[in-house]
Amino acid sequence: MGFRNRAITKEIQQNLTPADVLQDFIDGNNRFIDDEVHSIDHKALVYQTTTGQFPKAIVLSCIDSRVPVELLFDQAIGDIFVARVAGNFENTDILGSMEYSCKVVGSKLIFVLGHQNCGAIKAACDRVELGNITAMLRNITPAINLTLKNANTIITNSSNEDFVKETTSNNVRLTMKRIRQKSVILKEMEEKGEIKIVGGIYNLATGKVEMIK
Repeated sequence: MGFRNRAITKEIQQNLTPADVLQDFIDGNNRFIDDEVHSIDHKALVYQTTTGQFPKAIVLSCIDSRVPVELLFDQAIGDIFVARVAGNFENTDILGSMEYSCKVVGSKLIFVLGHQNCGAIKAACDRVELGNITAMLRNITPAINLTLKNANTIITNSSNEDFVKETTSNNVRLTMKRIRQKSVILKEMEEKGEIKIVGGIYNLATGKVEMIK
């Protein structure tokens, strides 16, 4: 596989389309799955990005240590912004970070990334209450309610793998929806074709990111 020793420049970033960046993510994930990722000259990229950065995307991910965002998309230093919170939901700070990434710095893609067997999703399904975790998990409640609306089961806790899986997907979908609702800036950028807002679920067992419609 190729060798990465050049950081993204402003010119490179400007010439990318949202579709280009999404395809780059898909291709990078395929390289990760096949264990054919780029060799990277980290020292060179550190030096080149010291005075500036032009990331092509921002990824909203869970804090889970098993979800190494840059690695699973085969990205390097200076390539992407990564925002992390347990349960990969949006809030004011993350929305502001996304607006900074896209409107100010020029990123072309917002990727909401959920993952299999998410501890935050399971805790929310189990109605866990503990310190500040209680308030945090309320952000996942809308996804649980959506799953409950369409569920054909009486088991609505983390022991039901299908319930957790559907809630994980619903959480990504609703997060994408709320990003558009809560940020006029990002909504307008997407409508103009300047950015894409997409979502996917990372499979811990296979390394595959499955896109969500």
